[in-house]
Amino acid sequence: MLLIYYALVKTNAILLITINSFGCFIETAYITIYLIYATKKARVFCIQIFVLLNVVAFAAIVLLTRLAFTGPDRVTVVGWICVGFSLCVFAAPLSIIRLVIRTKSVEFMPFYLSFFLTLNAIAWFGYGFFTKDLYVELPNVLGFVFGVAQMVVYILYKNKKKRKDAAVAAVPEHRVKIAELSSAPASELQVSLEEKDQNKRSTEASQDTDKNEAADEEGPDISAVRGIGDLMDHLVYTSSTSYD
Repeated sequence: MLLIYYALVKTNAILLITINSFGCFIETAYITIYLIYATKKARVFCIQIFVLLNVVAFAAIVLLTRLAFTGPDRVTVVGWICVGFSLCVFAAPLSIIRLVIRTKSVEFMPFYLSFFLTLNAIAWFGYGFFTKDLYVELPNVLGFVFGVAQMVVYILYKNKKKRKDAAVAAVPEHRVKIAELSSAPASELQVSLEEKDQNKRSTEASQDTDKNEAADEEGPDISAVRGIGDLMDHLVYTSSTSYD
């Protein structure tokens, strides 16, 4: 919106008007999708920021520059305001670079976004250079630097996840199981322990059944021997009691 206003103040900047009109349309779609799926708290905060910057601040800039400045001075003031906001746009991905370095994961910084950000900065730097427009040329120098920095960080950390997966694969299976159990919810652990207890009891019951069947299969000789042993014990006990 500011660059469209700058193009209208500068005049003869149709390319700035067309590209930023398309940008306003795309960004409006982004904000709309965000408002649809955001939580209530995030939605309220987004609306507050939108009203503060896109309505109040933008209206104040337009009124101030229209009333307080004329001619080339107005172009200069609006141009520097655009430089300030453009630098904010290019510097915003620095928080993503910090996140990538801290988590050692490029999940939140797609390579093609950084790549086309760099190409965009190069193209608009060329436009500003050949049209001698300092307010377009200057912020895109930093845009190019930040874009290259993002791609370098991506290259440095893109294989970190693969190395981590390979390290996990090299760990013995029982350690992986322990890690999985340690990260599992308590309810899942309880269900798992109950299943193991049931399996253990079933196994013990089947083993007792096998022992009983084996004893039955030993035949009458073993049973007779056991019976004689019991009888001898009884006789010894009876004789000892009679003696007493």
